[in-house]
Amino acid sequence: MISRRKFVEKAASSAATFAVSPLLMSATNVVQASASDKLSKPFYNSKAEKWKPPFKFGQGGAPLGGTNGLLVSDEEARKTLENAWEAGMRYYDTSPWYGLGLSERRFGNLLHRKPREEYVLSTKVGRILTASSKIPKTGWAQPDSFDYKYDYSASATRRSIEDSLQRLGISSIDLVFIHDLSPDNGDMKNNWEEYFDQAAKGAMPELVKMREEGIIKAWGMGVNTLPPILKALEVSDPDVHLAACQYTLLDHEESLEKLFPACEAKGNSIVVGSPLNNGFLAGEDRYNYSGKIPDGFKEKRAKMEKIAQSYKIDLRTAALQFCSAPDTVASVIPGARKENQPAENVASMQVKIPSDFWKELKQEGLIAKNAPEPTEKSTGR
Repeated sequence: MISRRKFVEKAASSAATFAVSPLLMSATNVVQASASDKLSKPFYNSKAEKWKPPFKFGQGGAPLGGTNGLLVSDEEARKTLENAWEAGMRYYDTSPWYGLGLSERRFGNLLHRKPREEYVLSTKVGRILTASSKIPKTGWAQPDSFDYKYDYSASATRRSIEDSLQRLGISSIDLVFIHDLSPDNGDMKNNWEEYFDQAAKGAMPELVKMREEGIIKAWGMGVNTLPPILKALEVSDPDVHLAACQYTLLDHEESLEKLFPACEAKGNSIVVGSPLNNGFLAGEDRYNYSGKIPDGFKEKRAKMEKIAQSYKIDLRTAALQFCSAPDTVASVIPGARKENQPAENVASMQVKIPSDFWKELKQEGLIAKNAPEPTEKSTGR
């Protein structure tokens, strides 16, 4: 069985160095050569001209907040983000929720010294953090000393963005997601629609206003389930959504049937979060953020791994490329908690996977027959 490290080392050597990877170099050149066109260009609200991240691949921020209770030291976080920058990544996503401010501080430690026109950053609103000696129980490993409360009002939205800028130490945020306003949120459960109504009257019109004022470039929902995105498309004018755990190699039919068509009808795009199902497709025995692996999914993964091995492909690599294929997907943002992982992720997007691999997955009923297959354009090779 080919190991992940050996596979990635082989891929990296055949695709040249990480820092000049074709995937990210093309996007980086766009920013460096014509920043005024791509990042400072006025953004429009017509279907054809909604703003979206200009990079097909980026860095998710949850692991650097200590997700799954897994501790990441300050030094390891610093090295991980430096590795991401050196590998060519220029899209970064974080949130006040990740480690109760910890992830934002760590991203800021890297980005506040980088030229602002060279990267894109998204963060989130919906929770207000307040300093506290009594840190609430969460799933984060050693979070910062804050408590939190949900607030999707207009004033809280403005405050949240100001607070994020303070933690990040940068001058602006490109993209804002309304975070975790979803039926899978254990704090909300059946009351999530009450919070949604608050956001529809507060956060959403406020973010539209901030977009029109030029404070942000775009906004959308940042959630793990479909209904909040569909509702936002009905009641407001979003641009791009962070759909975590919703379009992956293992679970994608609902997005193909409902999410993508709804977004395309309104000119919206998707950022794919947690493309590896919280590490499950990288071999971890955890799935998404529920703590339970669905029945049959280990067996399904094993079948996929067997086929991948027959093509000398790493399943993790196939999973990342799969997420990039749909036209509706603007960017894919796997997280990383170890120094080597960002460059390995970049290398994975440079691997040429035979079309027969995807055909076999479809023939075996392991992926949807109408699932788009990765191309040189979608992966940035």
